[in-house]
Amino acid sequence: MKIDFKKSNGLVPVITQEFGTNEVLMLGYMNQEALDLTNQTKIVHYFSRSKNRIWKKGESSGHIQKLIDLKVDCDYDTILAIVEQVGESACHTGAKSCFFRSYELDT
Repeated sequence: MKIDFKKSNGLVPVITQEFGTNEVLMLGYMNQEALDLTNQTKIVHYFSRSKNRIWKKGESSGHIQKLIDLKVDCDYDTILAIVEQVGESACHTGAKSCFFRSYELDT
């Protein structure tokens, strides 16, 4: 997946959308390490700017989201994560995503 981490000091925005819907579960950030962990574990990992580290499983905002698919927008600077929510979502926005149409499937 081609991502331009240099545009925003090593962090890119992540829009997390529930599989089968356009429901936005989370808005967050990833750095390269969080993206690598997400790809390796198939569980979405976010970078906490306030704690300056990747969120740990079980923290209040570190709820578990099983990765279904990752997409990148046409500018290669925002990630769309399609997930299956496991358990309660700590940060459910209840919003419908208007971003999914601008994303390209990584091939």
